[in-house]
Amino acid sequence: MKTRLTILTAVLMLSTMFGVNAQTKESKYGLDSAKTVLNASLYSEMVKQKNYKDALPGWRYVFNNAPKFQRSTYSKGVDIMRGMFVATKNPKYIDTLMMVYDQRIKYYGTNKKYPTGWILGRKGGDLFTYGQKEKGKIREAYDIMKKSIEIQGVESEAAVVNKTMEAGKLLVKAGELSPELVIDDYLSFMDLLKSQMDKYPTKATNIKAAIANVENDFFAAGVADCETLSNIFTPKFEANPDDMVLINKIMRMLNRQECEDGALYAKVAEQKYKLEPSADAAHNLAKMFIKKKQFSKSKEYLTKSIALEEDAEVKADLHFKLASILLMEHNLVESKKNALAAIKNKPNWGQPYLLIGKCYAAGSKEFPGKMHEKQAVYWVAVDKFMKAKSVDSECAEEANKLIQTYSKYFPAKEEAFMQGLKEGETYTVGDWINETTKIRLNE
Repeated sequence: MKTRLTILTAVLMLSTMFGVNAQTKESKYGLDSAKTVLNASLYSEMVKQKNYKDALPGWRYVFNNAPKFQRSTYSKGVDIMRGMFVATKNPKYIDTLMMVYDQRIKYYGTNKKYPTGWILGRKGGDLFTYGQKEKGKIREAYDIMKKSIEIQGVESEAAVVNKTMEAGKLLVKAGELSPELVIDDYLSFMDLLKSQMDKYPTKATNIKAAIANVENDFFAAGVADCETLSNIFTPKFEANPDDMVLINKIMRMLNRQECEDGALYAKVAEQKYKLEPSADAAHNLAKMFIKKKQFSKSKEYLTKSIALEEDAEVKADLHFKLASILLMEHNLVESKKNALAAIKNKPNWGQPYLLIGKCYAAGSKEFPGKMHEKQAVYWVAVDKFMKAKSVDSECAEEANKLIQTYSKYFPAKEEAFMQGLKEGETYTVGDWINETTKIRLNE
């Protein structure tokens, strides 16, 4: 009762204020200020109660006769139309919902916080969510959301990007969208979401969820396997072998899907290095030769890539890959050298420490000196495993397994006593290892 009295009082005041002035539909209060305020107040109360059916008449009056009254006419209109559609399943409410978004763009599209691009994202998202069963609606929703993303860029809502990828998946499966367009969407959406992560770290949870969903929808679209990518891009590359935009797109997708051992990868990687002998191009060739187990060639191109690369983290990865190959070849000194270079470029990465520890362990049998001196190598190996997990928790599980494995090879107390070794004393492992450690003994 109190609410209705308040509404009536406001209506009477507005009647006095505006009764003598000519009003138009385009004015704030529309054709009849009293009716506008009365209907807006009544439908707002109904919306609060989620009584959408009774809210509809009052809302419709304001929407049709006072479109510039307030922005909430449109946000509440969305609630009403969604509610009515869920209750009745009548598609006419989806049509009206689209009208709500269109009229909001007309009258409030320049709003700084919720501009046209944002409104289009919500419009396309709702059409996709509520209108999927109608023929052609998925494509219409997809086009609207794509336009929103083009306008909004990094300000796009993560949910809109997610729904656009999902719509693309359904369309390509139905033969209504080309596989290449879905691939283009995937690449641009992943770039966009990663840019959002950098710009809005507080929204990381939602953005990470969107990234996972985009990944899942892309793979479910059936255009991401190596054979399909080769079928799509081979004729395009052969027709335009000097197109660097195309070459970079192909390399990105083939790398993403680990298709380094295919014929297309070899052709495109070699052409990219020929046209643009960059660190990235050399790295692509190195990966190809690794897959083919041509390690001499892979080392050659990793070395070239390291020389050209300027990004510290990427350079760390390159040094680590080279160190891994050298360890496999039992070139322990050079392997350690490259692992240390990886640490220099990326100090809090545990894997290079693990690799150095593996180098030490691998060199124990041929280490010069007596048996206890060979066994001492395991002390410094375990030191590196412990260091790895202290700087990088992600490698803790592997580090613990290695510690457990190689601690068994520490000298026994009885043998150590004969060599004058005491638990806890400082000990230097010389030669190419050149590390100082603490003596640890087994029973």
